[in-house]
Amino acid sequence: MKILIAADMEGISGVTNWDQVTPGHFEYSRFRRIMTADVNAAIEGAFSAGADQVVVTDGHADGTNILIEELDGRARLNAGNSSPFSMVQGIDGGVDGVMFVGYHACAGSKNAILDHTYSSKTVANLWLNEKLVGETGLNAALCAHFNAPVIMISGDQTVCGEAKELLGSLEFAVVKQASGRMSAECLPLAIARDKICEAAARAVTRLAAGTSPPVFHLSEPVQVAVEFQTADMADRAARLPGVQRINGRRIEFSSSDMIAAHAAFRASVILARS
Repeated sequence: MKILIAADMEGISGVTNWDQVTPGHFEYSRFRRIMTADVNAAIEGAFSAGADQVVVTDGHADGTNILIEELDGRARLNAGNSSPFSMVQGIDGGVDGVMFVGYHACAGSKNAILDHTYSSKTVANLWLNEKLVGETGLNAALCAHFNAPVIMISGDQTVCGEAKELLGSLEFAVVKQASGRMSAECLPLAIARDKICEAAARAVTRLAAGTSPPVFHLSEPVQVAVEFQTADMADRAARLPGVQRINGRRIEFSSSDMIAAHAAFRASVILARS
């Protein structure tokens, strides 16, 4: 059984503000270690429940946050940010189930640590087939193209609730209770890691038993709508072939499948912030 652990940073244990997840800030180095430890907890849980292989993808910023020298040696690491499948790189490698570790809620969520959707400075909202989604939904839909269900998520209570509503009854590890965008009651790190490990083990056990939630399949062609933060961003993104400009800040396009939709969305964001 092969498990992909897709890791972000805003939902990592103890994180409550941008300084802690921003390269170059003095806080960042210590939270890289905390991120790596959260990921290690998920790796331990996956192997303890019967996983044969674990691949980790570093999905935050430039994809060079996890400390490979401190990563569980049984896992393999996808690092860097120019890979075809971005935050779920490796999903095309015969993955049986996916875990989202350190995830955050979609842009505009209430009581959600550092809520945003893909780019906090660029994207206001994202819809797939008229369903409002954040990174949880976007990445789950891409995983579904390869018939891999999302089986576990860790982060604050809001992203876990978002995942449950969108994906069904997967396993959760709530490591902090957000009371605002940059405030939360955080569990002690040892307890948070125990929760992550236990949720990962339950998720793999359920996957082996065939009781995981279904994959998040979207009907094709996939209809994508992106609302940007400002009109000039939409000006630039509208240059992408096949895009319709709907209003000052919103574009729409249709893609043949989720791989194409994901690639076009990423391209639109790159154009918008250029």
